Amino acid sequence: MSFQTQTDQELVHLYIKGNESALSELITRHKSRIYTSIYLLVKDEFLAEDIFQDTFIKVIKTLRAGKYNEEGKFLPWVLRIGHNLVIDHFRREKRNPTITNADGFDIFDVLGIYDESAEEKMVKEQTHEDLKKLIHLLPSEQKEVLIMRHYGDLSFKEIAELTEVSINTALGRMRYALNNLRKMMTTKELMLKN
Repeated sequence: MSFQTQTDQELVHLYIKGNESALSELITRHKSRIYTSIYLLVKDEFLAEDIFQDTFIKVIKTLRAGKYNEEGKFLPWVLRIGHNLVIDHFRREKRNPTITNADGFDIFDVLGIYDESAEEKMVKEQTHEDLKKLIHLLPSEQKEVLIMRHYGDLSFKEIAELTEVSINTALGRMRYALNNLRKMMTTKELMLKN
């Protein structure tokens, strides 16, 4: 039986009725997109694979329990599960984001001179640490958008889909996050001067 012509919804129904191959087709069809969205957030191949597997374990449990929402589209639903598992991971680990984007480009690399003195290196490292601390002080919705945009390199459309908000809301959260970071940096500078 060929599944390629069937919709995701039809495959979900077949799987619920007991056809295991229907789920294999769904995984094959969407594996790359789901894995990539997880990897962009965690930046670690092995961790992304673990979360990808956990995502499909949760998908299977939800489908078997009959709790899948018919109105939702399959791919956005699975992406949301994966995204929530990533957030759970970061909460558990209380891990700080690195100050690089998906291609390994570090914004601080272009700020300084190539031959850094020991003092410049220390200042740069301190700036990294300060920025990480300030990011973690942001409200969770703002921190989430900032991390997904700058560290996950996701578009605002993808962020809006993953967080289930409009693009305008995602853009607004980003604007608030940047404004709050600026205010916190200004406050910190004023405190250091006094």
